[in-house]
Amino acid sequence: MSQRQLAMVMDLNKCIGCQTCTVACKTQWTNRNGREYMYWNNVETYPGSGYPKKWMELGGGFDTAGDLQLGVVPNIASDYGVPWDYNFEGLAKGEQLKPDVTPTWGPNWDEDEGAGNFPNDNYFFYIPRICNHCSNPGCLSACPRDAIFKRDQDGVVLVDLDRCQGYRYCIAGCPYKKIYFNPKISKSEKCILCFPRIEKGLPPACAQQCVGRIRFVGFLDDEDGQVYKLVTKYKVALPLRSDYGTVPNVYYVPPTEAPPKFDAHGKIIEGSTRVPMEELEKLFGKEVHAAAKTLKDEMKKRKETGESELMDLLIAYKHDDMFRLDSGYYADYAKSHSLEPIKIVDERYINGKFTKEMKFFAPKGGHA
Repeated sequence: MSQRQLAMVMDLNKCIGCQTCTVACKTQWTNRNGREYMYWNNVETYPGSGYPKKWMELGGGFDTAGDLQLGVVPNIASDYGVPWDYNFEGLAKGEQLKPDVTPTWGPNWDEDEGAGNFPNDNYFFYIPRICNHCSNPGCLSACPRDAIFKRDQDGVVLVDLDRCQGYRYCIAGCPYKKIYFNPKISKSEKCILCFPRIEKGLPPACAQQCVGRIRFVGFLDDEDGQVYKLVTKYKVALPLRSDYGTVPNVYYVPPTEAPPKFDAHGKIIEGSTRVPMEELEKLFGKEVHAAAKTLKDEMKKRKETGESELMDLLIAYKHDDMFRLDSGYYADYAKSHSLEPIKIVDERYINGKFTKEMKFFAPKGGHA
C-alpha cells in the first residue's frame, strides 16, 4: 500500500468530447515508434464499443473471491485498428484525400452515435479514459516478472521496462485494457499520470489542456482538496466499473443533466431524462443513484439560496485551484529516500525512431 494515493476526478457533465486531452497526451508521450496505436488518454462516446473495441467484454480484473480473472489480449488490427495517415502531399497535385490503408477500426470510430430513437429519446455522453492507477491493479497481479509496481510516494502505477519481457499477461489482466504492447521494443507501456510534471507541481497534460475544466487532480487524503471533497465528503465522484475489483483511483461525476424525452406527438414528457439510470448503474454501481440525488439537491439549493460548496467546486472558477499538487512533498521524499530521477525516454526509441514499416501493424494476422 502506498503512503499516499494520487487521484483524478472527471466531471462528465462538462466533457464536450473535443479530444484536446487526447491530443495533449499523444503529443507528449505516444508520438514514438511502436506507440502509433496507443492512446493512453482517449475520449469515448457512451453507449459505444470504445477503444479497444468492446473493452468491457475482454475480461481481466478480479472475481468476488479476489482471484484474478482470465482476460483477452486485444488484436491490434481488429480491436484497436491499424493506424493510418492521409495523402496530404498529393492534394496539391489534385489527388483526392484518402487514407493510406483501409481503416477498419480506430479510436472514436463510433463517435456521437449513441442510442435511442431520434428525436424522441436518443442520447449519448462522453467518457474520457486513462489508466486508473488502481490500488489493486490487475496488470500488476498478472505480471510474472514483477515488472509493474505502484510508487510508494503517490500510488502511480508504472512499468519497469528493464524487467518487462513483453509477455502481455498485464494486458489480459487489466479489465480496462489501458496497458499497451509496444512491438518496436517488445515491452508493455501505459499512462504514467505525467509523474514528471506532478513532481514539479504541474498537473498531467490531459488535465492542464482540458478546455471544459472537467479534471481535478489531488491526493485522496488531502481533506482540503477538491478530490477528497468530491469523492469522500459529497460522494458524487464514483469509480468506473468498480465491480472489476481493482479499486480504481480515477473517479467520475456521472452525467445527470440531459434534455427531456418527447412523446410520439413531439411533446415533452414531464419528469423524463434521456440517460437511463440503469446504464449509469452499469458503469458506476448502485451508488450512482445517491450521487445523482446529491447533485440535483445541491443545484436546487444553489438556485434557492445562492450557496453550495459542491457547485462552486464543480464550476471550477479558477483553473489552478483544480490541482492540489505539492512539489515540495516530492522533493522531500526523493531526498529522504535517495531517489534518482527516472529516465523517461528509453534509448531504444531513439535507435528506431526512423523505422518506416512494422510487420506488427499489418491489417491481417494473429494477435500482436
